[in-house]
Amino acid sequence: MSGKATRIDLFGLHTPSMRAFHLSWLAFFVCFFAWFAVAPLMPLIKGEFHLSKDQLANISIAAVAVTVFGRLLVGPLCDRYGPRRTYTWLLLIGALPVFGIAFTHSYASFLMFRLAIGIVGAGFVVTQYHTSVMFAPNVVGTANAAAAGWGNAGGGVAQSVMPCLLAALIALGIQHDLSWRAAMFVPGVLMLVVAGLYWRYGQDCPQGDYRRLRARGILPDTGKAGGWKVFLTAVSNYRVWMLFVTYSACFGVELFVHGVAASYYVDRFGMDLKHAGLAAGSFGLLALFARALGGMTSDRLARRHGLAARSWLLGALMLGEGLGLLWFSDAQVAGLAVAAMIAFGLFTHMACGATYALVPFIDRKALGGVAGVIGAGGNVGAVAAGLLLKSTGSVQHTFALLGGFVIAGSLCALAVRFNAEHTAREEQLYREAMGQDPAPARLVA
Repeated sequence: MSGKATRIDLFGLHTPSMRAFHLSWLAFFVCFFAWFAVAPLMPLIKGEFHLSKDQLANISIAAVAVTVFGRLLVGPLCDRYGPRRTYTWLLLIGALPVFGIAFTHSYASFLMFRLAIGIVGAGFVVTQYHTSVMFAPNVVGTANAAAAGWGNAGGGVAQSVMPCLLAALIALGIQHDLSWRAAMFVPGVLMLVVAGLYWRYGQDCPQGDYRRLRARGILPDTGKAGGWKVFLTAVSNYRVWMLFVTYSACFGVELFVHGVAASYYVDRFGMDLKHAGLAAGSFGLLALFARALGGMTSDRLARRHGLAARSWLLGALMLGEGLGLLWFSDAQVAGLAVAAMIAFGLFTHMACGATYALVPFIDRKALGGVAGVIGAGGNVGAVAAGLLLKSTGSVQHTFALLGGFVIAGSLCALAVRFNAEHTAREEQLYREAMGQDPAPARLVA
């Protein structure tokens, strides 16, 4: 596709690329906010529904399980129908269980709606797809990481805002069992508003709408089987599975922390709900800059040292994340625990950004499938962490085991290699996007 943006003009909305950038991070922000809006309220809900440890573990797993299938589905849908239509419908459909959870009165119904809310996590894949088709190779890593990072900050905002919103509703005289239900209407309404904005102001790619471009013969009509072909192409690439593992070890850990951090601070360190929410929220708010930092660093290293430098950076960041997790699990006082969480959280978010700085270079012809499969890896990691918690029965022990797994998973990042032909082709695409004269490419394997 021609017309991709070669720079990020944060305050400009006159180009399709920048409108897509701002709409995509805003859409994922409200998705992530809705996805984890109920997590900091769980100590209150636990008492109302008299939930056991096993039931809490099941709810934590349900929150991220269905997202695996959602992410596998929406990637090919983006290739077929375009990110604008895919995101609009995802927001509209995803708002339904967000509203529905406010009307639950039993563990079974709460679990069902918590499972269904997980579909909104698939918005991440659409965000990454949309920025990947809108930005040139010199800034695509930064664009992907910044959009995803600002979107992910919705989880941290939810951890901090929802307890305050709950306290405000209680102060107005609303009963406890009604206050948390009323609070859940806020993320649902936000999703509907952003769906309208996406449909009104977004477009699929720099040239316009996929449907019109196919009608004019500018884009090939892949037919009904196009999405399936894209998926098969993606799963046959070993690099996809290496990044599937790395993303499960960074974003999977991030999701797990969002789901258990507030309760962990309450149970282990005796914090009240408000301060526990603020402590947990500090982890999510790192996404405001740390993801972008990971993508930006990846772009700069690639310009200096070639495509292989992106893989080396990812491996180093995951090593730092694993060591930080071990430190966090061993912290004995609240202050040290928060410091350790921020330290490993910085590496975690940067590793997420560095992963999706690599995604656009894996297979351009199957971008939706690649983004979807790797994105699903994050949720597989979160489900695995939830099952590990259920097995050990200890959040602290689970964090220690996750640290070891992340360190081992860093080797998968180093296994992502590119041959000379692939590297030369990407170098040529970079020069074309930048308007540079053809020159011999760096043959970095």
